[in-house]
Amino acid sequence: MTAADNLIAFQGNPGAYSHMACRQVHPEMDVLPCESFEDVFQAVEGGEARLAMIPIENSVAGRVADVHHLMPHSSLHIVGEHFLRVQHQLLGAPGARLGDLAEVHSHVHALGQCRAALREHGLKPVVHADTAGAARDVAVWNDRSKGAIASALAAEIYGLDILLSDIEDAAHNTTRFVILDREPRVPAPGSGPLVTSLIFHVRSVPAALYKALGGFATNGVNLTKLESYMIGGAFSAAQFYADAEGHPDDRPLQLALEELSFFAREVRVLGTYPAHPYRVESERLAAQAAGDD
Repeated sequence: MTAADNLIAFQGNPGAYSHMACRQVHPEMDVLPCESFEDVFQAVEGGEARLAMIPIENSVAGRVADVHHLMPHSSLHIVGEHFLRVQHQLLGAPGARLGDLAEVHSHVHALGQCRAALREHGLKPVVHADTAGAARDVAVWNDRSKGAIASALAAEIYGLDILLSDIEDAAHNTTRFVILDREPRVPAPGSGPLVTSLIFHVRSVPAALYKALGGFATNGVNLTKLESYMIGGAFSAAQFYADAEGHPDDRPLQLALEELSFFAREVRVLGTYPAHPYRVESERLAAQAAGDD
C-alpha cells in the first residue's frame, strides 16, 4: 500500500465543506486539497490519490455546473454518495467581537445563503474564491474588522473565533457529494437501496426525450434526478445526467436501460452505489411537511 492509497482528494483549501465531507465519510484517510476540480480528477486518475470527494448539487444553490461538464470526460466511477448539512459560521480574528466586524469575506454562494444575518448586523459582504480560503486570509490579516463565513472545521484549522453559529438562511441547506474511484465498486443486486447514475445524449427533435425515458415509466423505475446540458455550444442536441433507483441487473432497470439505448446515444453508466440514508429521511420530512404521513 502506497501513501497515495490512503489519500482522498477534494477541491478547495483545508477547512472547506468538501474537507468536512471527507472527514465524515473516510475519517481514516488523509486528504489532498486541490486548487480546481480538474486537479481533483487528475489526482485520482493519475494515482496521486485513491478517491475524490466531489460536490454535485446544493439544495439552495443548485447544481455544480463545472463538475457535470467534467464527469463525461473522466474515466472515474461513482462508488458512493454523501449528503452534508451545510452550517455556516461567522468567524473573526482571535479576540474579535461581533461589533468589531465591518466586512465579511466568503464564497459568493455562502454570502448569498446568509443574507439575513449579514443584513441584520450591517455587515458588508465581500466575495472570495472560497469559504476556507476566506477563513485562512482572515487569520493572516488578523484584522478584527474583517470576518469570514466558513465551516467550524475552518475555524479550528486557522485558529479563528466563531462569533455567530449556523447563520444560514435555509435550515435545509445541504450539499450532495459523490465519491469517485478509478475502479467501479458495484454492490450486489438486492443488497439494499441502490442508485445508478448515467449520462446519455438525445437529438433535439420532437418526443426524443419522451421516447428515451419511456422505458423507465413502463418498467416502474423511479428517476430521482434528470438534468440537461448543451453539447459543445450547439442547440441541436443535449446531454442528460440521470439518477435511477436500482441496480442495472435488476430486471426493471435492465429493461429501461435497453429501451434508453435504443432511442438515445452514448449511454454510459457512471456508477451504481448504495443510496445514502439522507434520501429516505428527506422524503419522510417532505411528506410530513406536506401533511401526507
